[in-house]
Order: sequence, then C-alpha cells, then structure tokens
Amino acid sequence: MIKLLTLLVLVMAVVTIWRIIRVLELVRDLRGDEEAITDKDNSTNGKLSLWFILLGFAGMIYFTIDAKKYLLPVAASKHGALTDSFLDMNFALIIVVFFITQFLLFYFAWKYKHKKGKKAYFYPENHKLEFIWTIIPAVVLMGLIVYGLKLWINITAPAPAEAMVIEVYGKQFDWSVRYSGADNKLGHSNFKLITDDNPLGVDVKDASAEDDKTARELHIPVGAIINFKFHSRDVIHSAYFPHLRAQMNCVPGMTTEFTLEPTITTDSMRLITGNPKFDYVLLCNKICGVAHYNMKLKMVIESAADFKKWYKEQSYVFAKPEAAPTVEPASLNDTVKVAETGSATKVVAAR
Repeated sequence: MIKLLTLLVLVMAVVTIWRIIRVLELVRDLRGDEEAITDKDNSTNGKLSLWFILLGFAGMIYFTIDAKKYLLPVAASKHGALTDSFLDMNFALIIVVFFITQFLLFYFAWKYKHKKGKKAYFYPENHKLEFIWTIIPAVVLMGLIVYGLKLWINITAPAPAEAMVIEVYGKQFDWSVRYSGADNKLGHSNFKLITDDNPLGVDVKDASAEDDKTARELHIPVGAIINFKFHSRDVIHSAYFPHLRAQMNCVPGMTTEFTLEPTITTDSMRLITGNPKFDYVLLCNKICGVAHYNMKLKMVIESAADFKKWYKEQSYVFAKPEAAPTVEPASLNDTVKVAETGSATKVVAAR
C-alpha cells in the first residue's frame, strides 16, 4: 500500500508541474511576450550538455563497477573461460565506441552552438569519410564473427572417445543423473518402461545398463572431459549450468548433448568467492510449469580421488539379479584413470 501511495504522489507531482508550466506558457502568450534565446542561453545550454555527459559517464562507470558483485564468479569450465573472454572483448569494443560517440555528440552541441550572425557551413558529403566509417566497423565485426564461429565450432565439436558419459534427465520438477559405469556406455531407455521403481525407463535387459548408477547429486571430477546426454520425460526443460557457462535444451523424444571440461573444484570456488557455503547448481532455464523456479540440482566438482570415493558409495540400481556385476565395488577404481601430465592432473573415463 505504501508503495502504491508513493507512486500516486509521484504521478500527481509530475502532472502538477506539467500543468504549472502550461499555465506559465498561456500567461506569456496572453501578455504577448516573445521568447528570446540569446547567445548566453546557447552557451549555457552547451556547457550544461558537457556537464551532463561527463556526469553520465561517471555514473555509468560507478554503477557498472558496483554491479559486479551481482555477477557470476569466474567461469569454472575450459570453454566458459573462452566465452567470458570473448564477451569481455565485445564489451570493451562497445564501451570504447560508446564513450567516443556520446562525448562527440554533446561536445559538438557545445562547440557548434548557435551565434547571431554566424552561418552554418554546408557540408553535404565526404566520400572518403563515409568509406572510412563503413570499412572500419565492417572489418571489426567480421573479425568478431570469424573468431566467434571458430569458438563455437570448438565448443560444439563431437565428444572425444575418452569423455565420461553422464545422463541428465529432466521432468517436472526435478533432475535425475545417471552415470554410465565402467563400460562408459549408458543402457538404452524407453518412456514405455517408466515405472515407480524405474523412473528413467532404463531397459534392464540391456547389458550396458548393468553398471549404470543414478544419483540425486551431480558429482564430476575436475579436469575430466564430460559428455552430458540430456533427456526429458514431459515438457521442454533447459539444463543450465551458470557457473560452467553451459546450457542445453532437454527435449522429449530426442537426445541432446554437450561436452565440457570443469576446471575449478567446489572448494576452490568457495575460496575465490569468499563464500564458504557456495555450491554449484544445475537449473532449469525454461518456464516448464508452476514449480519451475524450484527445479534445481546440487552439483559438486571435486578431485579425482574424491570423485572415486563418492562414486563407490553409489549403488547399482538397474542390474538384473541374475546378471549382477561380478566385480566388487572396489574394482570401480578403474572407472576413472588419473594421468599425471606435468603439474596438472588429467582425469578421463575408462572405456
């Protein structure tokens, strides 16, 4: 109610001021006064224009810097760092052009203000100038487009053979995760097989499904190449990893996929953000129904050793009793191979 009353007061104040100005204009017309604009008025308006743009620049810089605390932290994936860098490059060019063009706009308003007895110079065309301001933007934009396409082709390239396969399954209004197991192959699934005990519709007769695991949290090892397979049971959802700068639609009846490589563990990101309670999250970025806002899943990026420890604790849920794996859970050490490459550790899924 207070907000509504405040809004009404502001509206009435604007209307009142407008009506007062209109009354003053009518009084001036009745008196027969002529509005005279002097050179001093033009000079004052020109100077005010310069002050306006300078104060506007200062405000823009301040609020832009202040808004950084609301932005996402540094990208936690290999391709995310590249896309952030490309976005920063675009913003840098836009800001430079913005400052130059807007300053000149208001500077010219002051420099070329009207003066009595001074006639404006008629300057209808300059082909050389038009050529320059056409070619330079065209070359810059072409460079951005070529680099952007190259970046996009690299990001959307087919997953390498060593990529760990993980299914992300969306339905109103939650996510499920299925790991492909030691064979790195997801078992076939079909919506006709969905039951209360088999919510993903996995075909338990498929040998590839015998070592598949499901989880209510998404854990991935840092440095691993992850090939996400996305499915949906009901409507179109959009799997959105804001901190990894990745998003892919989950479409009923088809498989979509995205490959990425996480680079920052959850613990490291907590140090970077200064937030000990920070957690990565998987969100739905499509308005998929009344509880869309609540459709999210905790994601953990951890070391290879921590991932193996967590993975062993997950139980097999799709294996047929007569075809249960003969290997002990401890043998799942082979699921993830760790190869020391210099000072970095590369984690890849075993085939």
